Amino acid sequence: MFRRLGWIFLVAGCSFSGGLLGFWLLGKSPFPLYAQGPSGNTPIVTDLVQISERFELVARKVSPAVVYVEARKPGERAGKSEKRMVEESGSGVIVQWPGRREYMVLTNNHVVAGTEPRQIVIHLADGRILQPSRVLADPETDVAVLVLSESGPLPAAPLGNSDRMQVGHWVLAIGSPYGLNQTVTHGIISAKQRSQISLGSTIRIKDFLQTDAAINPGSSGGPLVNLNGEIVGINTAIASPNGSNSGIAFSIPINLARRVVDQLLERGTVSRGYLGIQLAPGLEPGEALKRGLDNALGAFIEAVYPNTPGAAAGLQVGDQVIAVDDVTIRNENHLINLISSTPPGKTVVLKIVRNGKRLEIPVTVGDWAEGQSRLRSP
Repeated sequence: MFRRLGWIFLVAGCSFSGGLLGFWLLGKSPFPLYAQGPSGNTPIVTDLVQISERFELVARKVSPAVVYVEARKPGERAGKSEKRMVEESGSGVIVQWPGRREYMVLTNNHVVAGTEPRQIVIHLADGRILQPSRVLADPETDVAVLVLSESGPLPAAPLGNSDRMQVGHWVLAIGSPYGLNQTVTHGIISAKQRSQISLGSTIRIKDFLQTDAAINPGSSGGPLVNLNGEIVGINTAIASPNGSNSGIAFSIPINLARRVVDQLLERGTVSRGYLGIQLAPGLEPGEALKRGLDNALGAFIEAVYPNTPGAAAGLQVGDQVIAVDDVTIRNENHLINLISSTPPGKTVVLKIVRNGKRLEIPVTVGDWAEGQSRLRSP
């Protein structure tokens, strides 16, 4: 079961075995922290201590820019005329966007969705309290940016490059799990390009970094940072049977957030491409073998809507899309993400398998907003 962070608040109890804990705290460590140098007098700091010092340096550098976000939202009616307000809380990180002077807070849309700027309170690490002048959000990626009127100076964290992150790289997660501000946890990048997870009807673009850094409800919107203290992700969701950390968490890559925020700041909305097709869920290996396929990669078309780019190009139900231009398609979410990031009006070549034959079909990508408007029209 997947939960978006900040939507629930569970109290987690902890218990330890006294004997086991006592052994590791009081017993002799099998791994010495220092080794003697050649002369026998000069201590050599081990890699373990160097990593610890790097964690401390990064936490000290980034933590002042991490904020606690509270948002008051309309809730269900408590009576016929009474409207109850509910409080949503999460995390965020102060940044200065390239080419812009104002400060802003990066966070998740689900933390602030449905709220006005005056209903949002941002708590800084130094005790200051601010409110945003504007809220810009993209529900389809769950990215939101809170533009601040404060002229500064404010602590701001630098943006990194999530494409450079590899499985096994160390990362730190900073946020306010269960309202515990300025909490720092560490882990590694466990996987990249995770998309086969369900996070509700509004989040359509999924291309997450997976990490085992401890993330819990309330961490939503906080930064995932590399060992240079640069933001590489926005912590968004956890996979958990009970709502608490189980070592599987998901962060929006900062490069995806960059593209979204650039458009939000420039025009207030995000332009996306579309084909006008419906894709089947991932193909099981057994089903792939029954169809005579040697792998379960690609995306299968199960519907083609009329008067859409896909219909105009001649796509058919049952087509297996295996590549877009020279990019091999992993699954249906990969195809959705790729087409969504393609500018409307651009022509791409879909490489498909139809009735056992490989074909190349050029398609001119349409505008998602226009397509949605057309489909909703009577």
